[in-house]
Amino acid sequence: MSEVAHANALRGAEFKKHLGQPKTWIIIGICSALMGLTGAVIEPVVALALFVITLLAGILVTFIVADGRAAKTFYAAYAESRGLTMWSTKSLGGSTPLLRKGDKQRVEVIFEGELAPGSEGQLALWSFIVESRGGKGNKSETHYRFTLVLLSVPESTQHLKDLRAQRQSGFKALEKFEDAFRRSHERVTLESETMHDKYEIFRGKQEDEIWVRRLFSPSFIVWLSEVPPKKFGFELENGWLCAYVPKYRDSAEGLDEMVRIGTTVAARVREEVSQSSPTETEREITQ
Repeated sequence: MSEVAHANALRGAEFKKHLGQPKTWIIIGICSALMGLTGAVIEPVVALALFVITLLAGILVTFIVADGRAAKTFYAAYAESRGLTMWSTKSLGGSTPLLRKGDKQRVEVIFEGELAPGSEGQLALWSFIVESRGGKGNKSETHYRFTLVLLSVPESTQHLKDLRAQRQSGFKALEKFEDAFRRSHERVTLESETMHDKYEIFRGKQEDEIWVRRLFSPSFIVWLSEVPPKKFGFELENGWLCAYVPKYRDSAEGLDEMVRIGTTVAARVREEVSQSSPTETEREITQ
C-alpha cells in the first residue's frame, strides 16, 4: 500500500463507507420523519421543507464525521511511517510565549519521537482559544490554529534564554513607537533589508546582543529569507525552541516541511553554541 499523502485522499472513501451503512440512513430517516411530522402540524409545505432540510443536514453531518475519521486515519498512517508516537490528549505545556497564549489551548494531534537524526521532539497541530462575550452575555470562542515543532535545546541557555523571530507585521513606520513601550525585549536589527522586510526579531534585554548577531550568520539569514513558508516564526525560551506556522498542515509533505524547518533552526542554534562554548580541554586549562 502506498503512503497516504493527504487527509483528503481518504475523505471520499470514508464518506462513501458511512453512507453505505444501513444504520446511517435509519438515523437520518427517523430524524427527517420526526421533523416532517412536526411541520405537518402547521401545513404540508412546512412538513416537506423540514423533512428535506433534516435529510440534507444528516448527510452533511455524515460528511463531517467521515472527514474527521479520514484525518485520524491519515495521522495514524503518518506517525507509523515516520516511526513516531501519536497522541491526541497530551499537552504541550507553556514553555514558550506562543504556547501560553489564549484563555485555553487545544491539541489536535501530537507526533512525538526522533524528528530528525539525533533530534527528539514533538510535531503538533495545536491551537489557542480566545473567549469573548457579546452584548447579551453570550460566550463565543475564536480558535487560532498552528502547526508547530517543539524541541529541547538545553545547551542554548548558557548563551541565550529569550529570543523571538516573527513575521513582519507590515507596520514598519510604527516600530520606534512600539519599541518605546517594550519593557523586557529589544528589537534586533540585522544588516539585511530582506530580513527586515520579512521578520521582526526581539531578544530579552539581558541577552548578549553580540551572540544573537552571531547566531544570525549570513548563511542563516539567506536560509530564513528564502526557505521557510510565509508567516513562519520561531521562539527560543529557556532551552525550548518552538517553530511554527499558522493553520493546520494536513499533508505528509506539509508536516515533513515543518519538521525540516524546525530541526534546521535547532541545528543552527546548536552549531553556534558549540562554536561559542569552551571545549572540555579548554575548561581544564582554565581551571
